[in-house]
Parts: sequence; C-alpha cells; structure tokens
Amino acid sequence: MPADERVSARPSLRERRRAAATQEILDAAEAQLAEDGPGALSLRAVARSLGMTVQALYHYFPSRDSLVTSLVTKAYDDLADAVQAAVDAVGDDPDPARDNAAGGDTGGADTAVPRLVVATEGYRRWAIAHPEHFQLLYGTPLRYYAAPVDGPTTQAVRRMGAVFERELFGRYTAEQLAAAEMPMLSPALRTYLESLPPGGPGDLPAPATALFLSAWGQMHGLVVLEVFGHTDYLGDHQAEIFRVTMRNMAADIDRRIPQR
Repeated sequence: MPADERVSARPSLRERRRAAATQEILDAAEAQLAEDGPGALSLRAVARSLGMTVQALYHYFPSRDSLVTSLVTKAYDDLADAVQAAVDAVGDDPDPARDNAAGGDTGGADTAVPRLVVATEGYRRWAIAHPEHFQLLYGTPLRYYAAPVDGPTTQAVRRMGAVFERELFGRYTAEQLAAAEMPMLSPALRTYLESLPPGGPGDLPAPATALFLSAWGQMHGLVVLEVFGHTDYLGDHQAEIFRVTMRNMAADIDRRIPQR
C-alpha cells in the first residue's frame, strides 16, 4: 500500500479523540452501573463524574437510550467472550475437562465434563462476577428503554446464542436434529418454529429449536436464582448443583437426538 493511502486509512486526530472520549464515557457509565445498579443510570451523573456538561455528553450519545444500547451491547459481547474463552480453554476434544478444572470443587468426581457444560459454567461465572451487568441484561427492564429493532443488541445476543448452539448441536446433522424426540410439540407450534427467520433459532429444525429454548431456560433460570441470591442457602455447594444439573441436561439432550 502506498504511503499516502496508509495515511488516509488511519483515523484522523478528530476521530481518534472522539473514540477516546466515547470510551471514557462508557467506562464512567459502567462504573456507575457497577456501583448503583442499572436503575440509577443517569446521563447527568455520568457527565458530572467526567467533569462534562450533559449537553457536551449529547455530542457522543444523543440520548439515554443510545448510551444504554452501547452498555447492553458491550455486556452481551463480554458475556459471549467469557463463554467462548471457557470453551477455548478446553480445546477441541468433546469431553476434555475434568471436574476440578472448569468451575470449582464438585465433590472430587473424576469424570469428563462435556464442552456444553463448560460453556454454561463460563456463563455462570461471568454472571456471578458481574451481577449489575447481568441485571442490566436480564433484570427488570429499564423504564422507557426500548432496544433498536435488529440493532447491535440483537446482533450481540445472536453471537452468544451461536456459541451455545454450536456446543449443543455441532456434532449432529440437520437430519438428526429434525428427528429429535420432542413428542409434545403441537402442529401449530412446529409450524411457528419452522417459520422463524434465519440468523437465530430459525436456523434449526423445530424439534432442535424447542430443545435449545428448553436448555437455555434451565441454565439461565439457575443462574438467575443464584445471582439474585435465591440459592444462597446452598452456600459453597451452588457450583456443584449447577454442574450436576447441566450434566443431566446435556445427557437428556443427547438421548433425545438419534445417533448415526
């Protein structure tokens, strides 16, 4: 590439300053989120913490919704990164990890941990380490906030869902997934699931979509209970309860999908 093209490809000084200021605002908003929770998020408070006026902040985020959208997108991306990193840490072997390698003492059993379980434990660990961010994603919806239709938050959710979809179904063919045992699905529900648009659950056959949603609900429900303190009575045994449940869930899914 000629030197003049390299210079023109580099962001201008103004663009670099804007990017730096935008990141500083996001960092301040995340700090406020961690300290006070999503419900207290305020453009005025963020601006005050940076020594800016609200009017100046509007040059970077023209509304509270635009700032919230950026925070939600980043939180989903961070969560997806944590799940992907957990899976990457165990390599390509479908059952490579050992019980004490992927999430705490679970009683000393020496059995392999499926990659799906490793992924769910990455999800759980991130949620426990970042409760305020998890609450922003899955807690009480922020009043008057509506995410943009098919915007960056939707894309971030799909990215995370794709990681779980791969670990759930990556070793099965489309024919196997279409033949998965989900006998309670009504014809109307099957038709609806088959009509979902591509780029998400609509990429799967109807029985596999139902399995995916059921598994997601089971995993996510346990994490919500723990993050919001409803299983504190289990103390240090929460990790083991989660792993046992996820292993049973993974085994049940495997039983429902016909083998080659």
